[in-house]
Amino acid sequence: MTRENQTTNQAPNAPDYLAWHVTQKGEKSFWNKVGAAWAHKDGKGYTLQMETYPINGRIVLRLPLEDTAEPEGGA
Repeated sequence: MTRENQTTNQAPNAPDYLAWHVTQKGEKSFWNKVGAAWAHKDGKGYTLQMETYPINGRIVLRLPLEDTAEPEGGA
């Protein structure tokens, strides 16, 4: 069974989610943006593009805000 990839010349779109690496130091959380995710056209998955791969902590996917500063609230 073969899938055909259909490429179209579309302008790059904004990501559906931003990927954040979260580490804990005591009661404080530190958030660093490490990548982004885009939904597949069929709605059955996401493409995750990472700028770096952390070896500790956790990765949190959050909806992007207009200001890409550290997200408020915790995960």
